[in-house]
Amino acid sequence: MASRGDRFKKAAVKAAKQARKWAQAAAREADRLLKEAQKRAQDEKRRKKVKAALKRTAKVLAAAGRAAIVAGVAAGIAAARAERGGKSTKKRKR
Repeated sequence: MASRGDRFKKAAVKAAKQARKWAQAAAREADRLLKEAQKRAQDEKRRKKVKAALKRTAKVLAAAGRAAIVAGVAAGIAAARAERGGKSTKKRKR
């Protein structure tokens, strides 16, 4: 059975991989958006399409940011627990 520290490290790695995945998706979306924005938006339909792409990009970037925060927190928790030697966090009764 995996130790508590190993489980937290595994969770941190998983969260970091997820963050990387979202960051790559955000980069792809941003590249696609740039190509779309470089085209001249002459009619209303094209303007609406660009606006929708901007909204989608904003959502993807927000999700990537949240995933990165989660990965950072998980990694910090894993590192802190690994340094302490895996002691439990139960409060002591006084």
